[in-house]
Amino acid sequence: MAVSETTTLWRPVGPEELELIRQTGMKAFPPRLPEQPIFYPVTTEEYAVKIARDWNVKASGSGFVTKFEVENTYLAAFDIQEAGGREHLEYWIPAEDLPNFNAAIVGRISVTQEFP
Repeated sequence: MAVSETTTLWRPVGPEELELIRQTGMKAFPPRLPEQPIFYPVTTEEYAVKIARDWNVKASGSGFVTKFEVENTYLAAFDIQEAGGREHLEYWIPAEDLPNFNAAIVGRISVTQEFP
């Protein structure tokens, strides 16, 4: 059985972040703001849906779930973090390492769900 070289991750985003992702040709996530010390992609689409639907919609009027592949060799440097429950698993990527994270994305970022 072949081992995958990438891991599928998801990221819930609001409309402003999605626009910045679109400006990269759907290839990268934008730099973090000063008050955002970590970038947290999540490990399941269900968790991303919950954040996009319940948090992003309230904060900005709409929420989106993005999906993308990241090289396993990059992710190996990070532990999966539990954020409030066993079903809430995410990677914590330091903001200053986001350019390296973006370089480890394989293919394009896609939008899988949208919430008005």
